Amino acid sequence: MRKLYFLVPGTGGKFACGGLWAELKTLNLAQQVCSADVVTYRQREKGTLFLDDLLEKNLENVIFVISWGFDVAKLAAKLRQYHVVYHAHSAGYRFRLPASIPIITVSRNTMGYWGQRSPNSLIYYLPNHISDEFQHLSLERDIDVLVQARKSSEYLMQELIPALQKQCNVRVVDSYVDDLARLFNRAKVYLYDSAEYWAQQGVSEGFGLQPLEALACGCQVFSSINGGLSDYLDPGFNCYKIAGYSKEYDVQRILKVIDASELFTLSDQLLAEYRAENITKRFKVILDDINDFFDYKKHHSSNIKSLTRIRVATLLTQRIYKQLRRKFFRGNRS
Repeated sequence: MRKLYFLVPGTGGKFACGGLWAELKTLNLAQQVCSADVVTYRQREKGTLFLDDLLEKNLENVIFVISWGFDVAKLAAKLRQYHVVYHAHSAGYRFRLPASIPIITVSRNTMGYWGQRSPNSLIYYLPNHISDEFQHLSLERDIDVLVQARKSSEYLMQELIPALQKQCNVRVVDSYVDDLARLFNRAKVYLYDSAEYWAQQGVSEGFGLQPLEALACGCQVFSSINGGLSDYLDPGFNCYKIAGYSKEYDVQRILKVIDASELFTLSDQLLAEYRAENITKRFKVILDDINDFFDYKKHHSSNIKSLTRIRVATLLTQRIYKQLRRKFFRGNRS
């Protein structure tokens, strides 16, 4: 099995974000299946491999894993002579990839996007990892409502939160939290509304770790259902849809959940899909398949027509022509 090099711009500092942590967690799981390492390509870091230094070596037994959405197109072009896999988080970056690059998606929502956009590529589903630390800790839930300011909508921060602060204990987090699992265990309700944020970015919510982590900790969740959130959120069954019709209705529903003080437990079956054991098993199957593909690709070229814009336009023109032709012949027979 080939070695994996996970490419990230940097491992901290200005590049620190949920996507980076998710990618590094995937790297850790990959190391249970095969040899894997992190490689930076924008900034050199002490003790970390740098991409340009590697390209001078023999890389036949290496697979580069690219994931940083805004850099993927450039990296794919730079690495076109090597084995490359795209680890797709968000969707909507508008670039296209050749069929020679397999795609591993973190959500079924993103998998559907690439299934339409790259129908000739190998595509797989490997969900993000929810660490075991995110579980019930039987703590006192002294926070009524918890919300993280980052990615939150204007409605949430400027309308809903002020209304709730008049009636219950609300905690707004606007900085890094060392122990997020403990914080989720102290909260009764967690609010998450990212649809507005991602609409401004022009790409989708790739997965949405925080709502699932909150659910795993027994916290009731009011959330938007955009992008990858639709993979696991099920309003009325394991969560509530936020921004539902009116601010007053949201307040009413949230206060009702707080007053009920019912212990929420996410089903083990749903959560098991995102735990390390399942992801590691899936990873091995996927990597076996991808390694077989790269063995085949060395000796064979792709021969399936790509679904380019020109081909789509051609197919549409052909369909319209056939429809008009059928109408013409029907008209002559009558």
